[in-house]
Amino acid sequence: MAGRKAVEFEDYLPIMAEKLGGEGLIGELCKGFQLLMDPVKGVITFESLKRNSALLGLQGLRDDELLSMLREGDMDGDGALNQMEFCVLMFRLSPELMEESENLLEEALMEELKNS
Repeated sequence: MAGRKAVEFEDYLPIMAEKLGGEGLIGELCKGFQLLMDPVKGVITFESLKRNSALLGLQGLRDDELLSMLREGDMDGDGALNQMEFCVLMFRLSPELMEESENLLEEALMEELKNS
């Protein structure tokens, strides 16, 4: 891959979470899923991702890179992303949001232990 420009990913999820709140963020992720999914199959397939990748600014990605993205989020091994897998993948790709979620979980567990 010498000479190949790396794809840069700007993490907007923490900003969206702050402005929209939890429910609003999930709503926006669901809208993103709707844009990328195959309307007949109801999931994001390789073909629908390739066809709609320009919506994400990813039109320059090779087929193997798109397949890698699908594999990264495909938890049930069906070769496609359902809405839940897509949302989980988006959270996993957001290190700042994941860290914040971990901190909230840790605080909740500590509070639960204190109350026990």
